[in-house]
Amino acid sequence: MAKLYEQCKLCRREGEKLFLKGDRCFSTKCAIVKRNYKPGVHGPQVKPPKITDYGKQLRAKQAAKRSYGLTEKQFSNYIAKAMKKKENTADMILKFLESRLDNVVYRLGFTVSRASARQFVSHGFLNINGKKVDIPSYEARPGDIITINKTKVNKKLVNEVRERIKTKETPLWIALDKEKIEAKIISAPELHQGEKLFDVQNVIEFYSR
Repeated sequence: MAKLYEQCKLCRREGEKLFLKGDRCFSTKCAIVKRNYKPGVHGPQVKPPKITDYGKQLRAKQAAKRSYGLTEKQFSNYIAKAMKKKENTADMILKFLESRLDNVVYRLGFTVSRASARQFVSHGFLNINGKKVDIPSYEARPGDIITINKTKVNKKLVNEVRERIKTKETPLWIALDKEKIEAKIISAPELHQGEKLFDVQNVIEFYSR
């Protein structure tokens, strides 16, 4: 219960849903719905404090990092790697974060959160191109075929996944065969028109200081 409370506090601290608790985030139990104000002993404030440009950049960085469940070192390494590329930095940041295997599992709907997706991968429940992969940070590439490792997963869990993905809308860059529970990465990650994962420009500016 304490861990649940701490995760909900993270969403309240950022003032937005980070979708850390799966189905709970879409219910009326969501902390942002019940207590949409910063955590602290003073409760809701009539006039929120003014946020500096640095503060906005910091909050954007923290929100993005927490959404993907990464440590500061992991997240900053992705940003540094993206900044060294000749391609558009924002596009590369999206590519590196969204291509993580734990994120792909979450996007497919196999699990309800990225945290549970990380466990799903770590326990060896997946095969990539027919071989077991248990590294959450594995970078999924176009052409990769993702299947459930049936030697590791019991029938009950397979049925739970099958039921969960029935109504799941997957990103355009992933093709999912819901009957076979088989996915294929068909292109580099891209956003739908109008979709926004986090304030990537503020994140770039934070690390460019």
